[in-house]
Amino acid sequence: MSSVAQPYPGRTGLDVTEAKDELRRAIRAERDKRTPRMLARAADDFAQVIGDMPQLRGVSCVAAYVSRPKEPGTIALIERLAQRGVEVLLPVLGAGLQRDWAWYTATDDFAVRAPGRPPEPAGPTLGADALAEAQVIVVPALAVDTTGARLGQGGGWYDRVLAHANPTTPTVSMVFPEELYDAEVRPLPQQEHDRLIDLVATTAGWQELRGV
Repeated sequence: MSSVAQPYPGRTGLDVTEAKDELRRAIRAERDKRTPRMLARAADDFAQVIGDMPQLRGVSCVAAYVSRPKEPGTIALIERLAQRGVEVLLPVLGAGLQRDWAWYTATDDFAVRAPGRPPEPAGPTLGADALAEAQVIVVPALAVDTTGARLGQGGGWYDRVLAHANPTTPTVSMVFPEELYDAEVRPLPQQEHDRLIDLVATTAGWQELRGV
């Protein structure tokens, strides 16, 4: 965990929402610097790190997501899990903040259901409660700190959807190494509705954040 080239709000007097927005812009700008080759190599590393986590041994159902172009890539992980016989739930975004899920079948079956959204499974949706079947949930993040605080994209979708998960199911976020923050030095800004993450994975390895 390094603070070198690690964005952090530098202005004083920002409220939590402003601090989050400033940090999101800075982290997205850093992500934009990664080349397609760097992202592809990182996606393979993430698939190995998460795929080998003991929390995923013997599970039959994992909830994941289809990454956007500059996010830590998830397709290699999804395919690896499917090859092991794990059923993979993927988000389907409904109108507004409607929450839904569908099963992964094949990458070729992904469809863009609305402009600006990541590809989604083309099959029938299962309802928000399907998340309760997941034994591990992979949650997207722009950054995570060592207390489990997570900086998301700003829509609040996952903070709401996790209410449908089994409360004992561990959550894990994938971030690039510099996006893991030491909470004693650079805590991420938090609001009351923010849900904490249990585990974090980078390309270099994984660690527990809340004693899972």
